[in-house]
Amino acid sequence: MRGRNLKFRLLIGAAIALFFVFKRCSQQEVNPYTGRTQTISMEPNDEIAIGLQNAPQMAQQHGGLHENTQYQALVDNVGNKLVNSSIARETPYQYEFHLLSDPNTINAFALPGGQIFITYALFAKLENEDQLAGVLGHEIGHVLGRHSAERIAESEYWQGLTTAGSVGADMGGVISGIGQNTLLTNGRDDELESDDLGVKFMIKAGYNPQEMIGVMQILKAAAGPNRVPEFQSTHPDPDNRIEKIQESIKKYKNL
Repeated sequence: MRGRNLKFRLLIGAAIALFFVFKRCSQQEVNPYTGRTQTISMEPNDEIAIGLQNAPQMAQQHGGLHENTQYQALVDNVGNKLVNSSIARETPYQYEFHLLSDPNTINAFALPGGQIFITYALFAKLENEDQLAGVLGHEIGHVLGRHSAERIAESEYWQGLTTAGSVGADMGGVISGIGQNTLLTNGRDDELESDDLGVKFMIKAGYNPQEMIGVMQILKAAAGPNRVPEFQSTHPDPDNRIEKIQESIKKYKNL
């Protein structure tokens, strides 16, 4: 009886796994702006809706929008210049740029669909407009690269396999660990792709892409000596990012 139950569990687990494998295969599509094949489970309109729905909450978590209208106007002008001079303007996304009041958290991030944020803590450390363009260009790259939508679909896939492993052979923990490592690796790749796109956007808009290296140095200094090791983080080490940015500058400067 025990052997029969195990066989039944294995069959159920295999069926669940096959379902999620086939589902993932059916969700493969080529990003028309990057040329990269991705797993995507939602339409651009869904991404836009998610971003708009979550933008107020994200702003609230960082002290709301900054009250200085001149600073906000600068962020808007640089962001819109990057969009309008690049392939970003051809996307269906609604790019909006927000300066957050948070004076302590050095960060910038993008929600799906085009909602882009930079904290005052990071904004205040930037030395010139070109560095601001580097930050915003990187975040535009996340939107155009559909990284959030891809991570959502990939997470659904690995959660499905974890369920299959748990039902079939008590392997859910092992599969979950593999999935987490895969998602971390993919997250680092997303950052490098966004850096590459950011360099391209900067050059197209007339900004000095070398200043993105300055941004990396600011982020490295802010993280300090106790920053999380690269293999445990969704972000590559700043030194590795600088090396890749230099390669991107060489690739795009003569185009």
